[in-house]
Amino acid sequence: MKDYKQTAQSWLTGNFDDQTKAEVKHLMDTDPVALEDAFYRNLEFGTGGLRGIMGAGTNRMNKYTVGMATQGLANYIKAHVQGETSVCISHDSRNNSRLFAEISAQVLANNGIKVYLFESLRPTPELSYSIRLKKATAGIMVTASHNPKEYNGYKVFWSDGGQITAPVDKDIVAEVAKIEDPADVRFEPVAGEPKGAIEIMGAEVDECYLKDQLSLMLSPEAVAKHKDLKIVYTPLHGCGVKLMPEALKRIGFTNIIHVPEQDVSDGNFPTVASPNPEEPAAMAMALKKADETGADLVLATDPDADRLGIAVRDNEGKMVQLTGNQTWSFLTYYILKRWQELGKLSGKQYCVKTIVTTELIAAICQSFGVKCYNVLTGFKYIAEIQKLQEGKTEFICGGEESYGFNLGSFVRDKCAQVAGCAVAECAAWAAEQGLTLYQLLQKVYNEYGLYVEKMVYIVRKGKSGAEEIQQIMADYRACPPKEIAGSPLVKVLDYNKPEETGLPKSNVLQFYNAAGDVVTVRPSGTEPKIKFYFGAKGDDAPAKIEQLKAQFIK
Repeated sequence: MKDYKQTAQSWLTGNFDDQTKAEVKHLMDTDPVALEDAFYRNLEFGTGGLRGIMGAGTNRMNKYTVGMATQGLANYIKAHVQGETSVCISHDSRNNSRLFAEISAQVLANNGIKVYLFESLRPTPELSYSIRLKKATAGIMVTASHNPKEYNGYKVFWSDGGQITAPVDKDIVAEVAKIEDPADVRFEPVAGEPKGAIEIMGAEVDECYLKDQLSLMLSPEAVAKHKDLKIVYTPLHGCGVKLMPEALKRIGFTNIIHVPEQDVSDGNFPTVASPNPEEPAAMAMALKKADETGADLVLATDPDADRLGIAVRDNEGKMVQLTGNQTWSFLTYYILKRWQELGKLSGKQYCVKTIVTTELIAAICQSFGVKCYNVLTGFKYIAEIQKLQEGKTEFICGGEESYGFNLGSFVRDKCAQVAGCAVAECAAWAAEQGLTLYQLLQKVYNEYGLYVEKMVYIVRKGKSGAEEIQQIMADYRACPPKEIAGSPLVKVLDYNKPEETGLPKSNVLQFYNAAGDVVTVRPSGTEPKIKFYFGAKGDDAPAKIEQLKAQFIK
């Protein structure tokens, strides 16, 4: 294990700016615990990139760790890609996001790689779209998604528009690991070597993105009849504010209601504790606005506008927030129903879900004769299926329980804009059937059975927390429960054993009981959390979920 004090001292004497040195000195003098956490390891560049708390230190997001990651990416591109190379770069509204994006652009350009840099903040899905539009080699998105304001991150995409997957991901990780010193980073141009151009992208990409999205509409007649549907939209201080309202207007909706305080792009996220549309507190202002205006639907996007949260009116007229599992279930039903009605289903289409997403989606797909792939957690695995099936079969839609969804092939990541417009369109279609979205969900449950899911996480911060999470997983592997929710254990899936699961190796465990209930245990790859996913089916599903929580959450 590295000597964190010695590493911190090297930052005081090394080639670092004065502000960084002052921050390190302050930690040395005032907070030894924070100092250890900032320097006890290098911030891991995993298969999805970087994510961490911003600040000075090897285990923090700062211009040096971002520069080192970018140099590793540049080295991989130069070694493995022939001919002209280019990288698209975007960022969200977080503090330092623009700085990190510009540093990444400069490092790539100083390595002779052309850069397409968005003029200002743009969503993650538009970054994915731009890669294929520009025929770029790769892409970088500076974002920490829905994490609290202290965090930032750095996602790497490949030429197909999806986040990097095997074998490219491991090879890039290896190149980044070789960059051990900021002195190895080309922060400045190298004399005598060509510099790549930096081209600014903006409205022209927006227009292409919006135009292609319009082509995904399935029910334009229903939208035209219900164009005055009242929709509250909030970007939660993120980059959805630029295009989401415009997209809703272009597909035909005329009554978009804003939450003005949250239209302000601000990395401090001043009106919420956490800009996560999964959290009820983050939706509070939008729900209040809905009640004030009598709105029928609330849409909320996270800071990089890839995740979508929604709220609808229940049978008593109260606004209720739906889970990702619930939203994607009725939306998948709607999309497949419309494909069927339009004569577009030929048996050569497919959908994708992740292993922790409700099995209701698989049941819906089966009823329409549509294949449903099951993949590891992370939308990059949904995009990977799209890449593997391109030219063979047709992708309809895919989703994950953590509020990520996409339809069509223009974007190879989850897209809150596409999903939000589809939900609004679905509301108009449901109205034509005399149903609200809530009643449409009830109809789905009546047809396929009641499925209930719940995700609960435990936070364990710092070095000791990481070790505790590792121990929890080790204990479950060594001593799995004999029964769950009073029903005998019948199957254990350990995703560390790809020969048994047929999927890439991943630190995930799933426990199945005889009653058909399932518990999935998975450490987060981006946050200091261990997550428990509970799933139950049947009229008694809500009660069984409570039993599962009581058994596993101590």
